[in-house]
Amino acid sequence: SDCMKTTTCQERKKDPIEMLHSGQLVKVCAPMVRYSKLAFRTLVRKYSCDLCYTPMIVAADFIRSIKARDSEFTTNQGDCPLIVQFAANDARILSDAARIVCPYANGIDINCGCPQRWALAEGYGACLINNPELVRDMVKQVRNQVENPRFSVSIKIRIHDDLTRTVDLCRKAEATGVSWITVHGRTVEERHQPVHYEAIKIIKESMSIPVIANGDIRSLKEAENVWHITGTDGVMVARGLLANPAIFAGYEETPLKCIWDWVDIALELGTPYVCFHQHLMYMMEKITSRQEKRIFNALSSTSAVLDYLTDHYGIDWTS
Repeated sequence: SDCMKTTTCQERKKDPIEMLHSGQLVKVCAPMVRYSKLAFRTLVRKYSCDLCYTPMIVAADFIRSIKARDSEFTTNQGDCPLIVQFAANDARILSDAARIVCPYANGIDINCGCPQRWALAEGYGACLINNPELVRDMVKQVRNQVENPRFSVSIKIRIHDDLTRTVDLCRKAEATGVSWITVHGRTVEERHQPVHYEAIKIIKESMSIPVIANGDIRSLKEAENVWHITGTDGVMVARGLLANPAIFAGYEETPLKCIWDWVDIALELGTPYVCFHQHLMYMMEKITSRQEKRIFNALSSTSAVLDYLTDHYGIDWTS
């Protein structure tokens, strides 16, 4: 597979900061643990996704281990524009990680929104929304250490119950030099409750830097509605893209062509079987019966998956 060490993004003209200031809807693939890796980013870019994030990477592990770097961050020349998301709680460690990825990405994002217990226990993720001073220090350190002035530094947050605290956090981040802010419109405690789009709108109206809206978007129409409701500069999608990587191209469900494209891309890039199969399970969720799901989900090899798709959809992978 393509290796970080040998590839530098050649499409710097695709500057995400310029895109977010364009007045057009910027369509963003969210950072998803295990899922938003190179092969999937390659797929969604074929279907009108403008900007992609890597999965969240723990910055301390990334700078400590070459093995971690090689397994966590893979890219190629077409993988652009690209934002590398880090989990961090130390300004120096984050800036070291940022310097490593700087030649291969358009910017980094600090995860200030992950609500998982392990992340909170380590001082990562959503606990950072209660520590604006640390966020400020991390942004400043990256700005000081990375020489490229076009390299973006953004944050992804959840909201507080008291929205004035979130607005205060965002204003402090803006004053420190954050390029943009992505807002997942739920609190740390909320999981499947409705997204507070009105809160995202208030945050956007309080800022002069771009804001990206995130949460429960499952179609292009919903993305456009959220964009208009919130007045934001972009819309980020996670689970909706897993279920249908062609969402941003306007498809209501995953087209067969997208499934074919995924197989081609995944095989070309050497995607591990579990990841290859899991993505297909998500993509085919709405277009297969319960019985078909049971059969397909139980398959245990790439050849079995290819045989299944050939038998059921007439796809000849050898042609």
